[in-house]
Amino acid sequence: MPIKIPSDLPAYDVLTNEGVMVMSPDQAARQDIRPLRIGLLNLMPKKIQTENQFARLIGATPLQIELSLIRMTEHQTRNTAAEHMEEFYRSFQDVKHEKFDGLVITGAPIEHLPFEEVTYWQELCEVFEWTQTNVQSTFGVCWGGMAMINYFNDVKKHLLEHKLFGCFRHQNLADSSPYLRGFSDDCVIPVSRWTEIRQDEIDARPGLTTLLGSPEAGPCLVQDPDHRALYIFNHFEYDSDTLKQEYDRDIASGTEINVPQNYYPGDDPTQIPQNRWRSHAHLLYGNWINEIYQSTPFDMNDIGA
Repeated sequence: MPIKIPSDLPAYDVLTNEGVMVMSPDQAARQDIRPLRIGLLNLMPKKIQTENQFARLIGATPLQIELSLIRMTEHQTRNTAAEHMEEFYRSFQDVKHEKFDGLVITGAPIEHLPFEEVTYWQELCEVFEWTQTNVQSTFGVCWGGMAMINYFNDVKKHLLEHKLFGCFRHQNLADSSPYLRGFSDDCVIPVSRWTEIRQDEIDARPGLTTLLGSPEAGPCLVQDPDHRALYIFNHFEYDSDTLKQEYDRDIASGTEINVPQNYYPGDDPTQIPQNRWRSHAHLLYGNWINEIYQSTPFDMNDIGA
């Protein structure tokens, strides 16, 4: 079944050309089933690129998905056209009376800031509390996941001396988890961050379980059943060339940056990088959608009850 998104959203043509099943609202209205409502709280500067990445993964399931794009209320983006934001996004204050089967909270390029210094931190804390009454399952990604695990469990983020940058092998630490159904014993995941969450601090919180982890990159995917949440600190959603874009951007600006590890063939940035995480990315997000489908009430008013 397809993902339901506006036919004039840029992701509609992108995903159609890739063979992903998409459906306009008019088409969806003719189907006599309730779609899953998934919200994307997009904190990334390049909104359209991030929309495409997550819509691609969420739309690859056999269920009809209605994707809603959400922004922080007062924060103004400088990297996406105001017309795009006006047409396709609603502010959190405009949607907080609604209920969602799932919510993805993306990362944000503000890792060096303490959480409390982020301009929209107070509203984001309101979002976190709201998920406990209005969202069946929440998926915090990279900085979004670090912010959530900090808010709900007081697990700290720690600055790294050097950027952790590249593609790292991660071990399947919970092969019986429904979120890892179909996973191999290990998998490759893109990593791009200046901060880390430490496993010993996760272990000190008995409600948390690490599902994927790496000796080099640390914990990656953490389940928090008490808050109906998953936290992932790395980037399954990345396109094949996203790390390349980041590397080229930093080189062009004169920023000191290492070649992303294990990304280019032979670690040679003149070569074309290969995507070695796509299949596991689809598995993870498909499993997440399936778990929502299995657990969410048919009557959305019962979510969070």
